[in-house]
Amino acid sequence: MDSLMIKGGVPLEGEVEISGAKNAVLPILAATLLTAEPCVIRRVPNLSDVKFMCEILRWLGAEVTLKGDTVRVQAKKIKGMADYDLVRKMRGSICIMGPLLGRLRKARVSLPGGCVIGARPINLHLKGFESLGAKITIESGYVQAATRRLRGSEMFLGGRAGSTVLGTANVMMAAVLAEGVTVIESAACEPEVVDLANFLIAMGAKITGVGSPTILVTGVKELHGAEHEVIPDRIEAATFAIAAAATDGEVTIKGARPDHLHAVLDKLRATGVSVTRRGNDMIVKRGGRLKPVDITTLPYSGFPTDAQAQMMALLTLTPGISIITERIFESRFMHVSELTRLGADIEIEGPSAIVKGGRPLSGAPVMASDLRASAALVIAGLAARGTTAVSRIYHLDRGYENIDGKLRKLGARVERVSES
Repeated sequence: MDSLMIKGGVPLEGEVEISGAKNAVLPILAATLLTAEPCVIRRVPNLSDVKFMCEILRWLGAEVTLKGDTVRVQAKKIKGMADYDLVRKMRGSICIMGPLLGRLRKARVSLPGGCVIGARPINLHLKGFESLGAKITIESGYVQAATRRLRGSEMFLGGRAGSTVLGTANVMMAAVLAEGVTVIESAACEPEVVDLANFLIAMGAKITGVGSPTILVTGVKELHGAEHEVIPDRIEAATFAIAAAATDGEVTIKGARPDHLHAVLDKLRATGVSVTRRGNDMIVKRGGRLKPVDITTLPYSGFPTDAQAQMMALLTLTPGISIITERIFESRFMHVSELTRLGADIEIEGPSAIVKGGRPLSGAPVMASDLRASAALVIAGLAARGTTAVSRIYHLDRGYENIDGKLRKLGARVERVSES
């Protein structure tokens, strides 16, 4: 198991290239199961989650070839059951269920794993499948869906915390091969859902309304192969932008799609950080004294829950009181106890974290609990005095491609070490 040793206090300077979006590429790879023809996916990030998904595709019978950042998949003959030992490693693997149901009219998939950030039930996925005519059973840790015919229908996929991103993707992938028209109300509007829809359309699907709360899918008899380039990862871009501000540096973030980051950039500017757009690039630097802000996480286009922990790291350095309210996941403050080990002053009151910022941070050993918590601890370590050791960074490798290498290119003193 690896860890990161970070010697803090060095401003990040230079350019960083943003990789393809983790949360877009996983359902796109799953969607290749919808056709027997070859598909080519470009700008695929080198992540452990991507490797797991490719293993799952192979286990199901697909031929998968990786070359650089390009993946070629051909799923001529596939089976409808996904192995527990693979699926349990990654929550995103549940998105194979929609394609299997759409193509084979049956799917048997293990209940998924992933980061421990609170309950993330798949009831809305199953609700959508049932609306399409599938019979759902859950037994011995597996979800089974089966039907003779998938029929388009109207459905509402809103949940307690808003729309479901993976649920919208999963149901949309099943519906493209259903008979008739499917109307998904309270659909997720995230760019990753739009990216998946664009790939499906390239395969021959008929989909309108993506990017809005109402998606219409007109089923077709079959899909064909297609090529697609994945959108840049907006959360990686947000992470590097926040890291630049936290270290009082100046970083040009290339290929970042600022139009996907309105809420994050708005809050960064509110803290006093300078963000200059140049096409799809951004130049981020601290404009002066940081100012406190209040943040509430919301579904897109609100402030993303996946950038909450990173922003908290910045606010620990910001004089004054900031309040962060988490409305998506009830257990996404697990990084707070580790940030306090570095000297942060944070109190939890219900769904809110009260950050009393401005105290200097000092390096210490910390332990990552999930993907975005890991990023927050890295940012805090970069800004802290002394050395910070971040353990369990396998979480980081799930969502950030070569993050230590990219940070070193920006001047950070970061070293990956193997733990005995």
